This record gives sequence, structure tokens and C-alpha cells, in this order.
Amino acid sequence: MATYLLKKSYQLKNLKETKFKDLWGDHGVFTTMWIYDSPPKILFFKKHIKNLINSAKTYKISKSNIKLEILKILKKNINTKKKYNHLLRIALTKNIISISLRKRIKPKLNLDLKLVNLKRQKPEYKNLKYREILKHLSKLETSKSDIGLCSNKKIFETGTSNLLFIKNGKVYSPINKFYKGITYKFFKSKIKKIINRDITVNSLKEFEEIILIGSGKGVASVKSVNQKSWKRKSLKYYNVLLKHYKSAINNCTTYN
Repeated sequence: MATYLLKKSYQLKNLKETKFKDLWGDHGVFTTMWIYDSPPKILFFKKHIKNLINSAKTYKISKSNIKLEILKILKKNINTKKKYNHLLRIALTKNIISISLRKRIKPKLNLDLKLVNLKRQKPEYKNLKYREILKHLSKLETSKSDIGLCSNKKIFETGTSNLLFIKNGKVYSPINKFYKGITYKFFKSKIKKIINRDITVNSLKEFEEIILIGSGKGVASVKSVNQKSWKRKSLKYYNVLLKHYKSAINNCTTYN
């Protein structure tokens, strides 16, 4: 079970606090950011907020001053004197904004990927249709496991992260039908080329490394995919990505 430091909901029309709603399953969007250190930093904060607002416009739940209202709520709830290592989630519907802070769990190097026949609704967007995924994740120890979302014998992403596949020093990613997160876009700016191709479940044996990237797990190397008897053959590219990620962490400015 996740350990929550804070869970609050507000009415968007007047920013008055209301009974907390996680909003899972509703028509809306969300973003998850890593908040850490004291005074706190939020990794890729501006990009997350911009992406959240753009997504809200796509889902027709935005309003003219939504950014200002989000920032007001964050200012009210983030303690600039507290040391954090948490995941900050902001969820939006037409009427409600919910925020939560839960303890960030660092993934271990013996991470196992469990394949499930499941695909998110409108996966190109970070929408709130996550109930089926959460059912699967609730059964796992998330520091050691994640679920690989598969459809038509292809793998697209995990329940928490984007996926990169490494073969002969080249980086591969699914073509489409998955959400390209902020962390994914960060690494795309650092890697010379990501080759887009269909990643079939049966082709996993071709790859030396499978790497998860996302706000929750940061950079994580998959050790095994048990259903396909896949085992990690290298940590070489994981270490390259980890170096880029640590640089972003160190260069992140203090939240205010």
C-alpha cells in the first residue's frame, strides 16, 4: 500500500476544499512529478504543468486561469522547509482538482516485468482511465515488479513507465499507442536516435536490456520477464541513461 503524506481535493470554481476524490475512472487528466530534497525541487516541473494544461484543453476541461489555480493550490500545500522524497500527483476534471503526495519507492535492480493483456484507453494521453491497471499494480511490490501492457502480441508500456529496448547499442521504442511521458521526452533529447518499431512479445529475446523510464521509477533496469524466460544480459545502457538522469536531478532548481 502507498504511504500518503497528503490527499486533498478542491472545487475548481472557487478553490474551496472538498472531500478528497482520487478521480480515477473519471473524464480527466493527471500528471505525476517527483518532489525531493529540502528546500524541495520538482523534477521537470514546468514541462509537467505545461503538459497537464495542454491535456486538459484536449479533454475540454480547461479554463482560462487553470495554471494560476494549480500554482495557488501547490503553494498552499507544499512546505518549502520540509525534506521530500515523494510523488506529487495532480488530477483534473471539469469541476475538481485533486493533489496527493505519496512516498516514492526506489526500484531495485532485480525488477521483474509481468506481461498482461491490457491496454489503456486513449493511451496517447495521460488520462484517468487507470482502474484496471491499478488493480494489477495493487497486487505487486512495486519496488520489485511492474506490469507490461500488451495488446495483439505487442508490448507498449508498463503500468507506471515508458519502455526502451536495447540491442547492439541501438535504442528501440514502440511506434505508437502509448503515452510519451516527460521523462521519455527528456531522454529522447539526450539519445542520438530512438528507433520506433513494433515490439512483439516474441521478439523480446533479441534485446540485451529493457529499461523503464518515468517520474515514479526514474530509470530502472528490468532483470527478468518470467513469461518469456527473458533475462537481462547487460547494464551498459542503463548506466548511460542513469548518468543523464542524475545530471538532471543535480541541475534542477528549487521549487518556489
